[in-house]
Amino acid sequence: MAQIKSQIKRIETNEKARQRNVAIRSRIATESKKVRVAVEAGDAAKAQEQLKVAIKLIDKSVTDGVYHRSTAGRKKSALTKLVNSLSK
Repeated sequence: MAQIKSQIKRIETNEKARQRNVAIRSRIATESKKVRVAVEAGDAAKAQEQLKVAIKLIDKSVTDGVYHRSTAGRKKSALTKLVNSLSK
């Protein structure tokens, strides 16, 4: 266990950040799943609506430092391709 005051504080702030990151990643996973479920159901309108929500969350996660911009781009691209497959 850390003895130095600044290190104790650093451990606490790291844990808060980790919990926040886990919550954000979980929310993105949930919204992405909603998009996939809508696509599987064949509901293009609902899928498009859910896609907008998911993309907004993914973009915000990049500015918060949860995901790297390349990872976020890959996630958005995969979801968009999935939704676009309905229109074909």
